[in-house]
Parts: sequence; C-alpha cells; structure tokens
Amino acid sequence: MRLTTGRTAVLALATAATAATASLLGSTVSAADATPGRQTGPTATALGWGACEGTGLDPRQECATLKVPLDYRDPGGERISLAVSRVPSERPRARRGTLLLIPGGPGSPGLDRPTTLGKRLPRSVRDAYDIVSFDPRGLGRSTHAGCDLAPADLSLLASRPWPAPGGDITENVTTGRRIADTCARNGGDLLRTLSTVNEARDIDSIRRALGERKLSAWGVSYGTYVGSVYAQMFPEHTDRWVLDSNDDPDPERVERGWLANYAVGVEDTFPDFAAWASAPGSPVRLAGTPDGVRRRVLALAARLDAKPLPWPGANPPELNGNVLRQSMLSALYSPDTFEGLAKLIVDADAGKVPDAAPADPTQDIAAVSLATICNDVEWPTSLTAYARDVAASRKSHPLTAGMPVNVTTCAFWHDKPRDKPVRITGQGPSNVLLVQNTRDVATPYRGALELRRAYRDRARMVSVDAMGHGAAYRVNHGSDCADRRVTDFLLTGELPKRDLRCP
Repeated sequence: MRLTTGRTAVLALATAATAATASLLGSTVSAADATPGRQTGPTATALGWGACEGTGLDPRQECATLKVPLDYRDPGGERISLAVSRVPSERPRARRGTLLLIPGGPGSPGLDRPTTLGKRLPRSVRDAYDIVSFDPRGLGRSTHAGCDLAPADLSLLASRPWPAPGGDITENVTTGRRIADTCARNGGDLLRTLSTVNEARDIDSIRRALGERKLSAWGVSYGTYVGSVYAQMFPEHTDRWVLDSNDDPDPERVERGWLANYAVGVEDTFPDFAAWASAPGSPVRLAGTPDGVRRRVLALAARLDAKPLPWPGANPPELNGNVLRQSMLSALYSPDTFEGLAKLIVDADAGKVPDAAPADPTQDIAAVSLATICNDVEWPTSLTAYARDVAASRKSHPLTAGMPVNVTTCAFWHDKPRDKPVRITGQGPSNVLLVQNTRDVATPYRGALELRRAYRDRARMVSVDAMGHGAAYRVNHGSDCADRRVTDFLLTGELPKRDLRCP
C-alpha cells in the first residue's frame, strides 16, 4: 500500500488510488511455476542514459528507456517502454553495486525517487551504490495505461468501497461493476498484463540492462510485496534486500487481505492521534481525553452521513461522513498530518469546508492500481457475503464503517489472473532485512509478522516502537536505531543475529 505524502489531512485524500483489496482462495505456485519464460527473452542491451525531464531533480540524475515484452510468454512479440532513472555513486571507487528503489502503490511512479528518496540515504550508502528506480509499466513516462474513467469514478470515494450510511452496499456494487466494465472496454492489452509478477519480471529486465549479476533493493509498502515476489522468483539475483513497511504475503488473499487490514491499522494508529488531539499542549485540542476524541470523530461522521456539507469543486461535491473517514485514514499515515485532520474536524463541526478541494488520481495511476489489485488474484463474488462482512465489521471496527471488507471493482473484473500468486518461502539466501513500525495504518504490524514468518531464516526484522508508514530514513520521526541497522546491512551485508526492537 502506498506511502502517502499529503499536505493536510484533507489533501491527503488526493493521494492516488491506492485502494488495497483482493481475493478468493487462490492456489499457489513455486518460483519456477510462477515465471514461464523468465529467462527466454533476448539479452537486454545497455541503457542509453541521458537528461531527465522535470524540475527540482538532482543534477546528476539520468534517465533512460528500456523496451520489455508486453507479454513475457511471448518474448519476441510486442514490446512496451519502461522509464528508468539513476543517480550514480558519488564515489565511483567506493561503488559496490546498484540499489533499486522499488515504488509503492500499486500505482506509484518511481522515476524521481533517486532524487527524492535518494537524498534521505546517508552519504556512505550513496557512495556505495548507484541509486536506481523506474516508473512501473503503465505509469508516468513508461508506456501509459488507462481506463478512461468518468471524473466521478476517479475519486478515492469510488475506488475505496465506503458503504452508504447504515451499511448498504448497493451503490458500491453499481460503481464497481461500472468501473470494471469501463476498464474492460477501454483498457486494452496492457491493462491485462499489470500484475506484481510482471513487475518482478520487469525488474529482472532492468537488472540485465544494467549489466548487474545481482541487485540490492529498498522497497517500501507495496514495494515490499514486489520485492518479496522478486526475491522468490529470482533469489540468485538478490544481493542486500531491505523491505520497509511490509505487506502480508498471504497468497490466498493478497490485496484483499491488505484492504481488510485497514480496519486493524486504523485501530492501531488512531490512539496516537487521539492522544495528540487531547493533550493539553496540542495546537488543535479536540477533547480532554483520547476517548473524547474518538467519540467526537464518530459523532461528526454520523452527522455528516445524515447531513453532508456542500463542497463545490470537490469530488464528490460534498463533505460527507465517508469523506471524513477517508481523510482520517489518510492522516493516520503520519503524525505530520494530525494537525490538518484536527482542523478539518473543528471546521466541519462549525459547518465549514476547506477552501481547496483535493485533486483526484490521474487516469494512469487509477488504472494501474485497479488492474494490479484485480489481476494479482481471483476475488470473491458473493454479494451476500460482502454485505454480511460489512455489517459485522461496522460493529467491531466502527472507525472504518465496513469499508475494508466491502465489495470492490475486482469482484466484477472481466479478466482472470494470468499468473498464480507466488508463495513467499524461506528458500534462498539469508539476505533480507525487514524494518517495520509497530503502529502502521496501511501495513499493520500483524501483517508484517506474517511476512517475517514466511521468510523463516532468510530474514531478520527490526521493529520500531513508533507510529507511521515508512520506518527507515524517515523525515521528522525517524529512528536512529533502525537507520543504523539498515545502513550497516547495506554496507556490510551482515544481518543482525536475531530480530531486534528499536525505541
């Protein structure tokens, strides 16, 4: 699930369609079965590096285009373009390899990451590695995907299945079916190839084009699942593998499990917001106790369910209970957005809406997010079961009002998965370091522990007693303990002898 970087809690609502969702009891495969044709393509040629388009980039960042098969089962057939970028090692004599920054999402571009995330890395790591990233297929400057969705269907309130007040899912069914039909009509062949397995294959094409026998990597959020699938499919090509804010790899659920985990993640992280918003020194104090903050949020959401506030220019053009709930969820990605959420609550209680409406995800981000989630694994289709699960979740997890278990577009998706889910195992070199905050709204700790168990002795985990999405090299709320462990691993290759916990 993608790392949000919102400006305020409301503007965080605009952070592209990262709806985590997903699946029936899909069967699983070994690495060999999951990768037909994985090494049958023509040997990749060296990348032709040149200037990158855009402003504010590291002046040393370079960009290139790589042609890869649209369908890896037909390596000699149609090809698409991947946009790749790098910032070369700052001390070529100290260079030991390539560190790939794996984008999150699904639906997050990566071309600017050697600049934006690269500058967070310590100088010693930037000396030791070329920092490389890419726009995944369908996104940004890579070959574009799109469904040509209607403007109303680009809203996060469309892609995130928030039920109607009272829990009715009729509108979610209508919206999900309409979006699936539109993508089937307009998405073309590229949309059908968008999947985590194909992103792993694309990464191996990038590796070969770079001329590297092995890659090191830093994957965050959904990038941890991509990185895990790559490490299972191509273990011999992994060097030092850092996975940060980790997705549950359950091969029977995949993204459907991630969506369900939002109910857990919100309950794990809301107490941090409630403590902040009830503290005597808080810049926006909502109540005298954490319980009072929770009651105020739930009461406001119920009032907005019954009587939304008009919000001209927003999508939808009102501040309703579900817009508030989604804004709350987005704000729980980081303490930096607490104040924006608190101000929204105060203003909404007074009948006010923000001056600026949040932007919607772009067509390519929406398409890649939806298609990857729907193509990774088969989804349940029983509307009766969805309605039953929503009703139960609304009682057990009222802050998320049943959304995490509701019906999504994927229940009506026209294509079956082309690849079976990859089961993550302990087979392969012991070269994986997991780093994880204990309170994370998007990738809850309990899911990260499932990935740790799947890797067995292949991995170690560094847990940070902190709230937020993204644990290593974090701005404003970082852990020197976690950063030091990640840096040491990237420079020496030595994993901790046992799992560790950082304050």
